[in-house]
Amino acid sequence: MEIYDCPLFYGIDQNDCIQMLSCFESNVKSFTPRETICNYSQGNSKIGILQSGSANMIRIDHEGNRTILETLEKNNVFGEALAFSGNSKDSIFVECEKPCSVIFFDYMHISKRCENVCMHHTILVQNMFRLIAEKLLIMSSRVEVLSHRTIRGKLMCYFNITSAAQNSTSFELPFSVSALADYICTDRSAMMRELKNMKNEGLVEMDKRTVTIKKGSLL
Repeated sequence: MEIYDCPLFYGIDQNDCIQMLSCFESNVKSFTPRETICNYSQGNSKIGILQSGSANMIRIDHEGNRTILETLEKNNVFGEALAFSGNSKDSIFVECEKPCSVIFFDYMHISKRCENVCMHHTILVQNMFRLIAEKLLIMSSRVEVLSHRTIRGKLMCYFNITSAAQNSTSFELPFSVSALADYICTDRSAMMRELKNMKNEGLVEMDKRTVTIKKGSLL
């Protein structure tokens, strides 16, 4: 299992990774687009690592509104913050976007230290908390996007953050344009109209998932 580039296992050699996954009783499953990979609505304690493909972590509120909380690509870890919290009152689940292969193991294997007090287990726990801290920073950027009251404000804020992260005024969205509406929590039809207006005004150019921010349109 090629997981050695996964940030959860940074600083741990391949042999120790293999030994740890065996100790954790990990298992691998494959998923097809739109299939639910893991549901955290009922206190699920599974932690997953995406070996291939892409997926989205989605929340559905009591009114049925769908929001993308996080986009996931190869070697991304999901469920670590939810597993540590122990429960979730929201309807939160991970949904496959492109065909996925996922390694699963249970949170208890991280929280319950092995009898040998292995150094690689200590490193893994440190990596886990670092990942949670990094995701808190990502969520902070998400709050910044959602703090804008207009659809245009949300779009430009998200485009600018993504542009800065990739150090390029041209970048590819991690999900479909229609899914972007779920990410910024707005009506899809209204967002598409606003995107059309922004293109007509020369603020951005779009080619499928590729977005280019025009000079002078940065917030």
